[in-house]
Amino acid sequence: MRNRQRLLDATAEVLRAEPDDLSIPTVAARAGLSVATTYRYFPSLEDLLTNYMLGVVVQLRDYSHDCTKTGTALFEDVATHWARQLRLHGPAMVQLRSRRGFLRRLRDNDELTGVVRDAWERPIRGVLRQLGVSDDHFDHALFLYNVLFDPREVLDLVDTGLREAEAVRRLVAAYYAAVQGWASLDAR
Repeated sequence: MRNRQRLLDATAEVLRAEPDDLSIPTVAARAGLSVATTYRYFPSLEDLLTNYMLGVVVQLRDYSHDCTKTGTALFEDVATHWARQLRLHGPAMVQLRSRRGFLRRLRDNDELTGVVRDAWERPIRGVLRQLGVSDDHFDHALFLYNVLFDPREVLDLVDTGLREAEAVRRLVAAYYAAVQGWASLDAR
C-alpha cells in the first residue's frame, strides 16, 4: 500500500512540475520504484491517472459532505473548493478525459463519475430546491455542472487573466441560468 501511495504522490509531482513528460517510467523514477513495480499497481498510465483523479474527487466529495452550508451557498462553496483543487491538480484533471459522454458514464455506473455524483449531489439538489426546479432534473443539472465546470475550461478562464474567484462567480451564474433554462423547456 505504501508503494501505491508513493506512485500517486509521484504522479502529482510530475503533473505539477512537468506534465508533458508524464509517463510510467517518469512516475516510477520519481517514486524511486521500478517500472515493473509500477505496472503491478497500475497496469496503464490511464489507470494511474484515473486513480490519482479519483483521489482528488474523493477529497472534493468529503469536503462537500462536511460543509455545513445549504442551497446555493453550498454549491458556491463547493465550486470554489473545486477551483482551488484544479489549481493544485489541474494537469491531471485535464489529461484524463473520457471518450464516453457524461450521462452514459453515469448510467453505466462508472466509478469516477459515481464519486463526482456523490460530491455534487447535495449541492446540486440544494440549488434545484432554491431555484424551484423539480428534482427530476438532477441528472441533467449534474450534466450541466460537468459541462460548465470542466477542468480545461475553468483553468483556461483563469489563464486568460480572470481571477479565480471571478471565474467561479461567472460560472456559477451561468450554471444557475442553464439549469433554469433547461427546466423551463418542460413548461412549454
